[in-house]
Amino acid sequence: MKHEAVEKNIGLLAFFMVIAVSIGGLTQIVPLFFQDVTNKPVEGMKPRPALELEGRDIFIANGCVSCHSQMIRPFRAETERYGHYSVAGESVWDHPFLWGSKRTGPDLARVGGRYSDDWQRAHLYNPRNVVPESKMPAYPFLVENKLDGKDTAKKMEVLRTLGVPYTDEDIAGAKDAVKGKTEMDALVAYLQGLGTIIKSKR
Repeated sequence: MKHEAVEKNIGLLAFFMVIAVSIGGLTQIVPLFFQDVTNKPVEGMKPRPALELEGRDIFIANGCVSCHSQMIRPFRAETERYGHYSVAGESVWDHPFLWGSKRTGPDLARVGGRYSDDWQRAHLYNPRNVVPESKMPAYPFLVENKLDGKDTAKKMEVLRTLGVPYTDEDIAGAKDAVKGKTEMDALVAYLQGLGTIIKSKR
């Protein structure tokens, strides 16, 4: 069959494109589902505590993932700046994953423990108080918004159905764990928990 015949026949061209993409997908994507490194959690990893789980939802709700990735690529320039490259086992319990696709701000995959809680609070309250050239918006309202925890246990139950190993005790104590806390407390707890399983020198 001549190339010209395929290129001029849209239906035939589309058919062969679907075949080519299907074969490529089967050979590249399907094997990943059977590799332990992509679907088993990193050794020592534990499910996020209730406060961190609420913080993650606040991170999503305020659009932080639009400007901050959580995926350090295995390139020297990135590992020297951010730390150990990201591995799939760190994200197996993330629903949805927050790898991101844009870095207006720095990558946050290993930000946990890099700064103090007070620094994080000051930065979230008004970034320019800490980093004068920052383009990040301020989030002073996080200090005022209290968590009620009414949905925290339900979130954990849903995540458990997706494979996150929350215990009955975790779920039962979820509401009390966030009681009296603010959205700022939750977001700082989430940030301080990011990337602390795998440690390496920057």
